[in-house]
Order: sequence, then structure tokens, then C-alpha cells
Amino acid sequence: MTQERVVQERVTQERVEQATVGTSVPPRRLGTAATACLGFAGLGGIALGAGFLAFVACLDRTERSPAARADGIVALTGGAQRIGDAIDLLAGGYGRRLLITGVNERTSRDEIARLNPNQRHWIDCCVDLDYRARNTIGNAIETRRWMRDHRFSTVAVVTSNYHMPRTLIELDHALMGGDRIVPHPVIAEGFDAGRWWQHPGAARLLAAEYVKFLAAWLRTRFETDPERSRAAILIGRGKPVKMVAEPLMRRMD
Repeated sequence: MTQERVVQERVTQERVEQATVGTSVPPRRLGTAATACLGFAGLGGIALGAGFLAFVACLDRTERSPAARADGIVALTGGAQRIGDAIDLLAGGYGRRLLITGVNERTSRDEIARLNPNQRHWIDCCVDLDYRARNTIGNAIETRRWMRDHRFSTVAVVTSNYHMPRTLIELDHALMGGDRIVPHPVIAEGFDAGRWWQHPGAARLLAAEYVKFLAAWLRTRFETDPERSRAAILIGRGKPVKMVAEPLMRRMD
């Protein structure tokens, strides 16, 4: 190899080194950045885990009568036990009227009465059926409309214990500041929130509900009205309230 060629190779190598100076990250810096990312991820995981445990701990383990009477009672569909408990509260004088919100379009008043034969009188006289709500956000919107129509300022809310925290967030957001909510959580048969880790189905249900709870809490921090919420449409893959259906069901009764 000639001396001239050796000189050219050295010049080329120096140019390559100069070009890469400033673009490469020293190994020590890479290690520090990776450690910081892992640390933040770990802290986030711990926070989520602690929040989940706190969420489960706040769930009611036993059913009890509402602490106070209310103007009206609202039952969110999702389990036959919720409807029966809500009608029992109505019969017990805990409210003047009952709204069952989120009723399936194929479910008529007669069918509800057949499932609760001893409560037919109350179903005929004092129960309103809402077929428009598509999800919990819609339940809150329809509850607000119903309370305004009847000029109610207090409402007892009947839903499952694991669903109650998210329901209260949505209702607190939708209702007026002077309105008061009296929760009445229902304990689903066979569901034990105190031993959720022993039942994969219960663990999945609680984890999913916790994620929805966090999403609802975050969404309600940044919107003023659920009826005009774009986030509610994205989350529910459609508007939370349907425009028609109830008149059709009334003709079927």
C-alpha cells in the first residue's frame, strides 16, 4: 500500500468520525434515559394498581335501604335484580315515581310486569320506561330530562355495586348543582367483590369497569354538557341517546 493511499484512508476516516460527532448518544446517556423511562412506567403501573385496589375497596359489599327518601327513583338496566329492587323501593315509599332507563326496544311494560307479578300495580301507575339511552352517559342524560319534567330535585339511583362509581360520576356531571343523588347499589347474585382475585370473571369485570371509570372521570373534567360531547360519541361509538324507539314500544304495550 502506497503512502498516498494510506493518507487518503486516514482523511476519509476522520471525515466519517467528524460527521457522526453530535449525532450519536454515548452509551451512558442511553442507559440513563432507558432507566428513567422504566422508572416512570413502573410508577405509572403502581399508581394504576393502587387506584384499582382503592376502587374495589370502595364498592359496597351488602345491600341496604337508602339513607333518605327521594322525589324519584332511577334504575339502570343491566340486570333483572336491579329492576325488582327499584320497584320494591317505589312500593316502600322511597320515591314517588320510578324511571327504568336503557330499556331494550323489544321489552314491553307487560313483560316487565310478568317478571315482577306482585308489583303490577306499581308498574302500571308509577313507572316510566326509557328506551332511548344507549349507555351510562345516555342514562344520565335521560335521568336529567325526566327529573326536569317532573320537577324532581332528589333521586335514588339503583344499579350494580361495581357500576355505581361510574354512574355517580355521570349523574353528578349531568345534573344541576342543587340536585341530590341517593345511591342504592345492588349486589349481583354470585358476585363477590371481596374475593375478586379468586374468580377470573369477576377480576376481568372489575378491571374493565375501572378503566371505564377512569375514562368517565377524565372526560367529565373537560366537557360542559354530555349532550354536546364529542368524546361521548367516540367512546360509545354513537350518540348516547337514540332519537326514536319509545313511541314504537308504547304501541306494543
